[in-house]
Amino acid sequence: MGMQFVAWFAAALVFSSFFMKTIVPLRALAIASNVVFIGYALLGLHYGIFDKVLPILFLHATLLPLNIIRLNEVRRTIKSIRQMRVGTHPNDFLIPFMSRREVVAAGKFLFKRGDRADTVFVLTQGKILLPDVNKRLEAGDMFGEVAIFSDHATRSTTAVCEEDCELFSIKGEKVLELFYQDKHFAFEIARALSHYVAEDADMVADSKLMSIDSQLPESVLVDKEHG
Repeated sequence: MGMQFVAWFAAALVFSSFFMKTIVPLRALAIASNVVFIGYALLGLHYGIFDKVLPILFLHATLLPLNIIRLNEVRRTIKSIRQMRVGTHPNDFLIPFMSRREVVAAGKFLFKRGDRADTVFVLTQGKILLPDVNKRLEAGDMFGEVAIFSDHATRSTTAVCEEDCELFSIKGEKVLELFYQDKHFAFEIARALSHYVAEDADMVADSKLMSIDSQLPESVLVDKEHG
């Protein structure tokens, strides 16, 4: 009876993990289920059925260290992102959903203007130049999410690595899935997109001011500088 209870409890933990929408609680539940299943298999020694539950012991004894390693990786990544200079982007919320890419060498293009947009990136190391908009990205910056939500899903600018860059990435389909399933995720994405709207508005305002100044008589500009 005791062994059967442990088995059902372990199964309930596995079942509950499928309801987790973020990776940290999912890994935590997976670790708990691994531990309980290992205990269940070891009970087989007492009940004389160890040979029948040996595959369960082997499976979960293998999965336990793997889940612990992956959980620690995610936590270290979140901690490192939070310690970065992230500007106004709360990009650490996205990291647990992402996978790490290999380091991209300096001079390599991540994508070019007009390419199909199917990936969102967070830069964790290095610098990236967006030459079409004369902008540089540094560690902590997220990019590529605007194109994911555009009508044509194409890149509006080119991205080239100025230095060796380490990036995390997530597919656009997963971003859209999370956007509709997770309210917190949708809110954070909306905040990120609003940053670009505000930035574009500032650029337009500065451009209009420069245009107005260029049309003013020189005497007015001199008075404006001393006023």
